[in-house]
Amino acid sequence: MNYYKHETAIIDGGCNIGTGTKIWHFSHVMPNCTIGENCNIGQNVFIAADVLLGNNVKVQNNVSIYTGVVCEDDVFLGPSMVFTNVNNPRSAVSRRGQYQKTYVRKGATIGANATIVCGNTIGQYAFIGAGAVVTKDVPDFALLVGNPARQTGWMSINGHRLEFNEKGEASCPGTGQKYRLKDEKVKLL
Repeated sequence: MNYYKHETAIIDGGCNIGTGTKIWHFSHVMPNCTIGENCNIGQNVFIAADVLLGNNVKVQNNVSIYTGVVCEDDVFLGPSMVFTNVNNPRSAVSRRGQYQKTYVRKGATIGANATIVCGNTIGQYAFIGAGAVVTKDVPDFALLVGNPARQTGWMSINGHRLEFNEKGEASCPGTGQKYRLKDEKVKLL
């Protein structure tokens, strides 16, 4: 075994778990999941069948990741955040096989207690604030807060808020990297 699994964690059959990954107390990984290298799966995390997590994904305590979710490399999932996979659940109506896909692109951050409604894509390096409820696609580098989540700004790859000048240019306060805002899209220069 090339990864660490706490003795109280449960990993069902058919899972592919990368080198250096750590799965902590009372977490449950259901069948046929793929978890990349150097991931950290916190305490009391539930990962449903067929979920795909890329490399270096950080999943904090008490997170639920349901079937249909795909997280690319370097994603951060904050404490107690949750995904959904059906828009109209009913206890008496089985909707297995109707799960919608949700994509979290490279480097995105989802804050504590946020909810991501299924069928949406969280763009690269987007930043979802604590407690936000995401009901639509999120652009790359966007900062969203509130319920329903609304965009209030832009974030750098390094996780700093970007302040664009009248020419649509900004520098990351942490790294000095340059960004351009054009037609409501941010690009690293």
